[in-house]
Amino acid sequence: MKKVLLTGSAGFIGFHLVKKLLDLGFAVIGVDSLNDYYDTSLKLDRLDELNTFIKNRNVEYQFLKVDISDEKEVTALFEKYNFDIVINLAAQAGVRYSLENPQSYALSNMVGFTNIIESSSKANLEHFIFASSSSVYGMNIKQPFTVSDNTDFPVSLYAASKKANELIAHSYSHLYQMPCTGLRFFTVYGPFGRPDMAYYSFTKAIDQGIPINVFNNGEMLRDFTYIDDIVDGISKIVQKKPKLIKNNISNANAPFRVFNIGNNNPVTLKRFIEAIETALSKGAIKNMLPMQKGDVPTTYADIDDLTVEYGFSPTTTIEEGIAKFVNWYRSYHK
Repeated sequence: MKKVLLTGSAGFIGFHLVKKLLDLGFAVIGVDSLNDYYDTSLKLDRLDELNTFIKNRNVEYQFLKVDISDEKEVTALFEKYNFDIVINLAAQAGVRYSLENPQSYALSNMVGFTNIIESSSKANLEHFIFASSSSVYGMNIKQPFTVSDNTDFPVSLYAASKKANELIAHSYSHLYQMPCTGLRFFTVYGPFGRPDMAYYSFTKAIDQGIPINVFNNGEMLRDFTYIDDIVDGISKIVQKKPKLIKNNISNANAPFRVFNIGNNNPVTLKRFIEAIETALSKGAIKNMLPMQKGDVPTTYADIDDLTVEYGFSPTTTIEEGIAKFVNWYRSYHK
């Protein structure tokens, strides 16, 4: 039974991924700092849900409260456990929040990431997998975004920190020949999602008859990707590490890959809101506004590489995914 360290395991994607990995027969050590970027009760409820999920199942799972920005805590974690695979999802999330609290991004996304990958480099891992973001593409004009596109022009500190993670991971992969895979996530949504995300806050506001702010007059395009499609893709990647990649630009060869992981089917913010209205059987009160600083008009993932390499093929439409989220929302909030 291979042992996986999953950081950010009480987060949205991490919570769902734990269940998937356990179903596949992996032993999972989940860690999370349980910070208060959003209501910690949701994180604790995810952990309770996981405990219910593993009850009466023959699985190996343990949760530990660990702050990855604390070097001593991370070192002690790796000294206690022999991990085969590390999946680093822990990070300070949110584009707009990075304008208000930049220090938290430097601490979690830079210092924390370095602590994890440094300990991983000494652990003889089979595979190091980490979360990047579609935000690294900034305001690139060319669509859809491909992994070979230039990502030197981030428009938020969050995006810059994720680009830095990719560069750090490549250097470690080259230096220690450690197989590394980075995943550029495209607007993930679904049950138990983050309350600061638009689909969650819109659902709450529409349900309560509160006006919603619709930026860029609803013309923004997003490659909304349902959580089940995301964890299915990650579970495939976990089971196949990248090979040594040689290129024509540099001799810094490494077993390193970066992939887009999205729906490959962007929809307008207008259609997204209409899906919520349909699922709730209630219309939204809309406050139409221009674009916000740090936002980008379009995210659109070219996932051909991931499809060819791992057979990744998302299947959930925005209407299907939003309906599932709204059903969960009504049940959770009673």
